[in-house]
Amino acid sequence: MTVLFGILGLGLLMVVHELGHYLAARAFKMRVTRFSIGFGPALFRHTPKGSPTTYQIAIIPLLAYVQIAGMNPLEDVAPNDEGSYANASLFGRITTIVAGPLANYLFASVLFFGAMVIGGLPVPTTKVAVQPGSAAEAGQMKTGDKVVEVAGKEITEWDQMRTLIAQSPNKPVDIGVEREGKVVHLNVTPATIASGEGRIGVEAQYYSRPATMRESVTYAVKKPAEVVADTMIGLGQMLTGKQKADLAGPVGIVRETARAARGGLAPFFSILGLISAYLGAFNLLPIPALDGGRLMFLAYEATTRRRPDPKVEAQVHAVGLVMMLALVLVVTFVIDIPGRGH
Repeated sequence: MTVLFGILGLGLLMVVHELGHYLAARAFKMRVTRFSIGFGPALFRHTPKGSPTTYQIAIIPLLAYVQIAGMNPLEDVAPNDEGSYANASLFGRITTIVAGPLANYLFASVLFFGAMVIGGLPVPTTKVAVQPGSAAEAGQMKTGDKVVEVAGKEITEWDQMRTLIAQSPNKPVDIGVEREGKVVHLNVTPATIASGEGRIGVEAQYYSRPATMRESVTYAVKKPAEVVADTMIGLGQMLTGKQKADLAGPVGIVRETARAARGGLAPFFSILGLISAYLGAFNLLPIPALDGGRLMFLAYEATTRRRPDPKVEAQVHAVGLVMMLALVLVVTFVIDIPGRGH
């Protein structure tokens, strides 16, 4: 059941993304010919009377898509077809492309708000979860250790511990942890991150307390922005070799979503909020076949006042799509499936 929740949750995020494209296209009078929940053969199909749109549910639930008339660069478009994407204003086309990632971003706020209302405000403790291969692991720290002292100073809050460790990149630090009722002193050397600060590779363990409405709204507004910022920073560090690539394909994402679902609605909404914000940010990257790739060509048009060559645009998107599918297959069969049960 939790795996089913994971699949349906991810499918919902895809539907929200495509709904953003759909609503923006309709707002600019573009003709949407198909709105599909899922890929593959249709299980259900309906075209409302007088509507140009066929709504369908297909057999593969993880994905969704909308077909907008004239969006394919190689499609023949009549110059007087006012419902064609190709004949819409530049602003309308840009808005239609941006609307998908924006829908994911805004929906992330809704999910984070729901998680707060249901589960309360997550408050970090000084109990840690140790990341594999980290400086903390090398220093013999264990998940469940409670940090009580750093460099001779008593620790009562997570931010206090993080600040002290950040001040000692590549310098051994004495860290006192409470383990099985005893205080154990460990010698840990923080690694240096891109900002020049020290990090030992631990995550806080949290407890929850009831959140006020103001706290819930504030969290829901701030959290997606933090996710997007962390995504961009992490991507930059991976590209420069400062951080190891940590990728997950559809199987891995479903597995983690199902694991969160086992903890209840609050963690389930939280991880869906994270993924939704990630999707919004990732889709705006200037990669062919993604929304960001389409925005590159629209930016070219806005700058030069000329339409890009439709054959070149179609070929670039086709190559990008093949590369993205290849990456998904590699991550799925090299990382996701061999990692099952780890």
